[in-house]
Amino acid sequence: MGSILIENCDVIDGMGNPPQRAMDVLVGDRRIAWVRPTGADLNGAVPADATRIDGAGKSVMPGLIDAHCHMTFGESFTQEEQDIWTSVEARTLRAAWNVQKVLAAGVTGISQPGGSFYVGVAVRDGINAGYINGPRMTTAGRFITTSNGLSDFYPDTVQVEGCIGIRCNTLDEMVSEVRHQVKNGVDLIKMVDSPRGDFQSFRDVELQAVADLAHQLNKRCTIHARGDGEMRAAVRAGFDWVMHGNWMEPETVEMLAESQILLVPVLALLHNWAEYGRLIGTPGPISDGCKRMLERTTKSLHLAHQAGVLFGLGTDAGFAMTPYGEWHAKEMELLMHYAGLSSLEAIAAGTYNNGRVLGLAGDVGGVAPGMLADLLVVDGDPSEDITILQDQSKLEQIILDGSIVDVERNLRSWPNERGLTHATRNLTRAMVAEDQPPELDVPLSVGSGVADPTAE
Repeated sequence: MGSILIENCDVIDGMGNPPQRAMDVLVGDRRIAWVRPTGADLNGAVPADATRIDGAGKSVMPGLIDAHCHMTFGESFTQEEQDIWTSVEARTLRAAWNVQKVLAAGVTGISQPGGSFYVGVAVRDGINAGYINGPRMTTAGRFITTSNGLSDFYPDTVQVEGCIGIRCNTLDEMVSEVRHQVKNGVDLIKMVDSPRGDFQSFRDVELQAVADLAHQLNKRCTIHARGDGEMRAAVRAGFDWVMHGNWMEPETVEMLAESQILLVPVLALLHNWAEYGRLIGTPGPISDGCKRMLERTTKSLHLAHQAGVLFGLGTDAGFAMTPYGEWHAKEMELLMHYAGLSSLEAIAAGTYNNGRVLGLAGDVGGVAPGMLADLLVVDGDPSEDITILQDQSKLEQIILDGSIVDVERNLRSWPNERGLTHATRNLTRAMVAEDQPPELDVPLSVGSGVADPTAE
């Protein structure tokens, strides 16, 4: 692991400061050794065998950190696909394949807030041991939910419990599940409250007990919380970061700002459903529901930004709407649009602020002496045009843990098994006579609300 000198570059430090122009950055022994103006007297400070990178016209910034990557979801089309089809063993192989696509997009760190059993633990350990080419990774086990929360999707009559969530309806069951997950190697606990945020499914005492136990066992905890009540309860319980926050009253926003708990809005999934759902066959009511939710979300997030809430970046990668490697950098543009962040604030959300989801707060996600060297060398200036980061051809070098990594940007998709679909519409005599299929009109489920998670 030799030294790397990036010469005559602009530096975006990821901590919200204005770019530094005409700088040299030296990387050595996994960390950033120094950041100095180009032309400074280095007095032999650069090792003779250092790899030199010409940074003229380029920016050096921290690698992206995505706090919401579901590596076992397999770019799913249906909920059943996440829960039932594809063996655990096959999911593990697919996840190991797909982390390569995430790294190639300039994402040098990810957190998986829930997935199939302990697949995330195995993939994380494979990355750490050097057998899998992927980003830094932390992971939860299965979501902890109730019968009224997200991920207990199926009617009791079918007696199926999915592989991405576990139903715990009593405090004792929740405590027991936390203990088992910690025993099996998770980095964090993920709880999921109501699907749409229109009620609070966990009692305050349950959230407090889970947060307290996770912290006692030196683990972190996060929660899916769309509505005001569950958001307020999560802040009171001391969760380390919260996902979504689609609608919050001013009092809740003030509590969140004062706590400095990280808010990860996870906008890419809703945005893509709302704007592009028609391109992938999404039923109209789902797209329309997402548009309504985004209207409310915009008000809450702008209020949060004005109050000084700390933002993080997450994409819900793993769905057909958010395939791996495609939408990570887009989330920064969405944070600017829906929350009012500046470009530098959006970059901080996707880098330095998210260091805590990797358990490395203050040690990763920045360009400063002593910090871990997870860096991007970008052709152009993302502080002036954030969309540059969405063009992978502009990512000229990806440096992870102090080493330049080779990535493959043309990996094909390896999704989970799609299930046993017999047809997508009913065959009628009129259709046969006309020899022309009608417009696809997929009805929504009237069960748990899974088919339309945004309906009001």
